[in-house]
Amino acid sequence: MNKEEIIASNPIQNATIDIGNNSNMGATKEEIDIQNHERISQITGQNAPIMAHTIDSLTLVDLGKEENEMVSQPITGEEISNTNTMDVKSPVAEKIVANYLASDNKEPGGHCLAVSKGRFEQAYKQVHGHLPYLDLPDSMATKLNTPKQVFNLLYDSASSPTPEWRNLPEKYRGRGNAGAIAYAGMGNLVDTAGIWSGELRPGALIQVWRYKEDYEQVVQGANVKKLDPYGHSFIFISYIRDEKNEIIGLKIADQGFQSYRPLIPRDYEVWWAVNLTI
Repeated sequence: MNKEEIIASNPIQNATIDIGNNSNMGATKEEIDIQNHERISQITGQNAPIMAHTIDSLTLVDLGKEENEMVSQPITGEEISNTNTMDVKSPVAEKIVANYLASDNKEPGGHCLAVSKGRFEQAYKQVHGHLPYLDLPDSMATKLNTPKQVFNLLYDSASSPTPEWRNLPEKYRGRGNAGAIAYAGMGNLVDTAGIWSGELRPGALIQVWRYKEDYEQVVQGANVKKLDPYGHSFIFISYIRDEKNEIIGLKIADQGFQSYRPLIPRDYEVWWAVNLTI
């Protein structure tokens, strides 16, 4: 199978990206090999119908009838506006959701990492008056990297077969935004079971991997240009529940790659999230 969603191999830092908020604040990126989601190939050998957004190859996964019907329905503005932000337990998370709901450009395009980080950075600065990097603990630093560099390496899952990556705590490697923010002491990690049992709060950040094998190799330290890992980074908005109040999907905010429809458990094999505490 083709795995065309490249997780960047270098931290995000220097260039402005529109993150789809009403303010013109952007995220920064540092010599990053950004790949457009339109490069994702369709997963072959599946019998499910192709939905409207054919660049989203995950809609081709062989789903059941009920799941296909749910996935094929776009997320409406009314559904998003009805999100209960009172469930949020973090001022920054609450601001992330509020900014998204108020935005006229919810699908700005670009790379998922830059968009999710930009939304996090903007909300953090609105709440605390500065970017989160000023509040990173000194204990995050290694002999090779500053706390900010470590944060970016983890956030971007910048895996490599080098001490720069392998000396980082294994607990947080490959967990993307969730791992970086949790390691910084700004949130609590939530695993796959927790995510799908209802533990997420609106504004939580999520890192997923389509294939468990990719995730495991990223954690250990891989040449991502050769591995070509298939992952995604986004913001959790709310759960979708059926008539029995059971969770059947997630409403998310990304750059427009998958936010047009709910995500379901089969979309990815590995899920990590972080509930913000700041």
